[in-house]
Amino acid sequence: MVAPGPKGLHVGIDAEKIVVSPVPLKMRTGRARRVRWGSVTEVVPVPPSGRSRPERVRVASQLALVLVVLSAVLSALGIAWWAAASGSIALVAFVVVEQARAARTGLLAVPKSEDAHVLHAVEERAAFERATVVAKRVRRTWPALRHMIDPGDADHALTAALAELAAIMARRQQVRRLRAELADATRHDLPADSPAVQALAEQRLRVEALWRSTAAAANRILASINAAALAGENLIREQRIGDTAREAELAISRLTAAGPPRTEAGPELAERTAAVITAYRELASGR
Repeated sequence: MVAPGPKGLHVGIDAEKIVVSPVPLKMRTGRARRVRWGSVTEVVPVPPSGRSRPERVRVASQLALVLVVLSAVLSALGIAWWAAASGSIALVAFVVVEQARAARTGLLAVPKSEDAHVLHAVEERAAFERATVVAKRVRRTWPALRHMIDPGDADHALTAALAELAAIMARRQQVRRLRAELADATRHDLPADSPAVQALAEQRLRVEALWRSTAAAANRILASINAAALAGENLIREQRIGDTAREAELAISRLTAAGPPRTEAGPELAERTAAVITAYRELASGR
């Protein structure tokens, strides 16, 4: 299990893997966007800039030309030329490095921490990503339920659940590989009573037990997170419906207190209209 550290849990997702660690994550190549929700920091690579090497060289050359002119102006104003030149060189070098970094596809570096877990398998990655999506739904319900739950305790419990799920998924990933290896080893022509075949069958049974136990543990966590999201969302909907019903009750009470609408205006208008029409017809007929 990845125990959330003092700064919480860090979850990185790139095109190759998911990294879950109690220590901050770094990039191997490219740049990243970091979003913090509660005690979880999500790290997602920024799409590459798409600038080719010639384009980056042109930008750096234009910047260098501007800095040469600026350095000359500063030297004329009495500033030491070497200070302006050093600053210009450092700035150009920084821009060149940052441009090259931004042009590369972002990939996370694997932490050296033993508490970190890396998920490469498609199935385990998909399951953990679904869990993070549902966890965000859970967090979105907390502001409306702030009088019913302790956000600090809820945040700690949810983060711990994600950390435990990452550990289970990493273990399940290893079991998946071992399961595939043992399945390949069964393709042989040895007799069934061979000691090696019997040992292989025994190990396959143990692996299948691990496979089922990790699936059950992961499903329990996923189900609990999903249940928390549904419970919070249903309660919020119930509160909104209750508020709507109370507002409707107040509106109906105000309308009832005002009494029934007056009905004299309608008939009176009809009588006046009929009289005008009658008078017009009599005038038109020459009576």
